[in-house]
Amino acid sequence: MKTGIKVFAPATVSNLGCGFDLLGFPINGPGDVVNAKFCDKPGIHITKITKGKMLPYETHKNTAGVAAYAVLEKLGKEKEIGIELEIHKKMPFGSGMGSSAASAVAGAIAVNYLLDEPLTEWELLPLAAKGEMIASGGDIHLDNVAPCLLGGLTFNRNNAAYDVHRVYTPKGVHCTLIYPHIKILTKDARDILSPTTTLKKHVEQSANMGGLLLGFINGDLELVARSLKDVIIEPQRAKLIAGFYDVQKAAMEAGALGCSISGAGPSIFALSDNSVIAEEIGVAMKEVYDRMGIKNDLFVSTINKEGAVLY
Repeated sequence: MKTGIKVFAPATVSNLGCGFDLLGFPINGPGDVVNAKFCDKPGIHITKITKGKMLPYETHKNTAGVAAYAVLEKLGKEKEIGIELEIHKKMPFGSGMGSSAASAVAGAIAVNYLLDEPLTEWELLPLAAKGEMIASGGDIHLDNVAPCLLGGLTFNRNNAAYDVHRVYTPKGVHCTLIYPHIKILTKDARDILSPTTTLKKHVEQSANMGGLLLGFINGDLELVARSLKDVIIEPQRAKLIAGFYDVQKAAMEAGALGCSISGAGPSIFALSDNSVIAEEIGVAMKEVYDRMGIKNDLFVSTINKEGAVLY
């Protein structure tokens, strides 16, 4: 067994417009880091949290702690082995970038690595999801956890059954992500959603979802562009994000294939087919928020095919 380990888990973009709760992919750059090492007292013990003043140190209340403990429990070692965790938050809370999922994934992977990897990534998926459930109020949501853990674009056919699939994405696809410093909690963003929709919108959304997946799989970016449209969730959540439609318009005029809300927001993402256009989209999006006097962070990245890694 190793004496200590450090894991980096990346930020993620989820929903992708029409894929609400079903699609997600990680990006390069922002993410969370979890350090793990053995200690004498059995169980999981959180000893340090940086840039996360509101996060609890109690293992059963912390996303990384719950996921880490779930790994020990799965292996039947929770009463034999003691592990200390340090959690280093390197992205903001309530940003729509999968912060809680990243901590959960990093916690699960760190313990697994420390114990010489007895579990596969697929076996870790439901264990990491247990951590994410702490932040989501008890519901299973894999649109951040799965891509963060597995890398690449993932499609969750059934969250409760952990029926998750990786989806091919063509080379050259870039993501431009802007995070305006506006706080939106996932719970609040879910609470405003209507439990019903019209048959017409359901059919349109389903068609877009199918087109988006086919577009990626077949490398047909024109189909991706026609399909990356959300007619149900985006119109309801856009009102929570100042300047959303102005940013979306700026991104599209700069050459984006599509632009929508990342997760519950307030981050906004746009896809493009090369790095030059991705950078130009970033300039256009940033100009909108700079003009509004809203602080923001900008990230330009390819789709991260690796997911969480040793740091």
